[in-house]
Amino acid sequence: MATTRLMKRKTTPGLSVAQSLKDCTDYGKNPVKTEEGKYISAYECDPATVDAEFLLWKSRYKTATGREQKADRDVLCYQIRQSFLPGEITPEDANRIGYELAMRWTKGKHQFIVTTHTDKAHIHNHIYYNSTTLDCTHKYRDFLGSGRALGRLSDTLCLENGLSVVKQPKMKSQGKYKNYGEWAKGRERPLTFQQKLCAAIDAALEKQPSGLAAFLSFMEQSGYEVKQQRGAISFRAPGQERFTRLRSSTLGKGYGQKDIEAALSGSRTGTGQPGQRVNLIIDIQSRLQGKGPGYERWAKVFNLKQMAATLAFLQENDLMEYGQLEKKAAEATERFHTLSGQIKSAEAALQINRELKAATVQYARTRPVFQEYKARKYSRKFLAEHEGDIELYRATCADFKRILGGAKLPKMDELKEEGRELAEKKKRLYAEYRKAREEMREVTAAKANIDYLLGYAEPGKKKEQER
Repeated sequence: MATTRLMKRKTTPGLSVAQSLKDCTDYGKNPVKTEEGKYISAYECDPATVDAEFLLWKSRYKTATGREQKADRDVLCYQIRQSFLPGEITPEDANRIGYELAMRWTKGKHQFIVTTHTDKAHIHNHIYYNSTTLDCTHKYRDFLGSGRALGRLSDTLCLENGLSVVKQPKMKSQGKYKNYGEWAKGRERPLTFQQKLCAAIDAALEKQPSGLAAFLSFMEQSGYEVKQQRGAISFRAPGQERFTRLRSSTLGKGYGQKDIEAALSGSRTGTGQPGQRVNLIIDIQSRLQGKGPGYERWAKVFNLKQMAATLAFLQENDLMEYGQLEKKAAEATERFHTLSGQIKSAEAALQINRELKAATVQYARTRPVFQEYKARKYSRKFLAEHEGDIELYRATCADFKRILGGAKLPKMDELKEEGRELAEKKKRLYAEYRKAREEMREVTAAKANIDYLLGYAEPGKKKEQER
C-alpha cells in the first residue's frame, strides 16, 4: 500500500539557490536514512553532485531561453514522497518502484534522484526531479489535479507489483483529506452481508452437494433463509433486513445463479473466476490485531482460494515438483531483470540520440554567429549583442565533446533513423517486459505460497531470509 504526495521546492528564505538545492537533496541522501547510500538511484545525474547538476541545467535554460523567474516564484525542483505499508516491501523493491514512478511521471525528460529511507517502520521514498527539462527548452508545469494523477500512477505500479493500494480515503470536514495514519486507523470493518454470503456459498460448494436442492439445504443449515420466486434464488442471513439475490451483479463475478448451477453440474470447479490470478497468501496471525473475527473468516477463505489458484497454476504449467518450480522462478526472475536492463540501455541510448539531435540543431543555428564573432576578432561589442547565442554555441560544443568523446558527429538523417530504430526496440522490449513481469509475478507468488505451506518461510519474510 503506497501513499504519494507532490511538493514544490523553492528557494529557502535567507539561502541562495545553490544552498537551497543542496539542503533539499542532502536530506534525501542522508546516509543514516539510506543505509550509507545503499538505497539511492538516479537518472541523468550523479547522486554525489545532483544539486550542482540541477543548477547547471538551470543556467543552460537561462542562456538558451533568456527567461528567468523571481526567486520567490521559481520552483527549483519537485519532490515526491511515496510511503509503503510496514512489512509489505523491501528497500530494494521500494527504490526500484520509486525509480519507475519517477521515470513514468517525468517521461524521461527530467533529471531525478530516488532515495529510499529505512529509518522508519514504513519504508518510504523521497524523489527529487529537476524542474528544468534535459534539453533546457522549458520547465515542468504543474497542473490542476497533478497530485491525484500521481497517486493513480503510483497505485498502478503497486498493483503491477502485487502491493495493496489505498482506496477512496475518507474526507474530513471542509473538504480536507485525512492523513494516512488517521485514515488507516480502524479501517478494517466486519464483512458485509454480501461478503458473508459469498463465503457461505464457497463453504457449501466445498461439501460437494449432489444438486441444487442439496446446495440450498447446506445454505439453510448454515443459518440462511432461502427464497425461490419466479426461478430466482435469494438468501437472507440472521439479522439481515432484505434478501440478497443470487446474481453476479450483486455478489461479484462467479457468484451468479448460472455460475452456481455450472459448479453443481461439474462443468466448473467452483465460484472463483476462470484463470484466477495467483496472489500471496496472508499471514493471518500477524494481521489480526484490532481487526476482529470478520477479517479472520475472510482471510481464511482468501487463503483457501489462493492455494487452489496456486495448485491450478502449477498443474497448468507442469510444475508439480518443487525443483522445477524453483528453477522456473529463478529463470523468470532472471529474464525479467535482463529485459529491465535492456530497456534501461535502450532508454539511455535514446536519450543520447535526442541530445545529439537537439545539439545538432543548436549548433547549426549558433555556429554562423560564432564564426562572425571570430571574424570580428572577438569584438566586445559583438559579444554583448550576441552573448546568448555565443554561450549556447560553446555549451553545444561541450555537449558534443561529452557525448561523442572526440568521435565524428553522425549526420542528422542517420540520427533520425537511429532514433526510430531505438524507439521501435524500446516498444518491442516493453511488450516482452510486461509479459515477463506477469510471468515472474505469478511463478514467484506460487513459489512463496508453496514455501509457506511447506514451512520454508512466512509470508512477506522470504526476501529477508534470502538476504
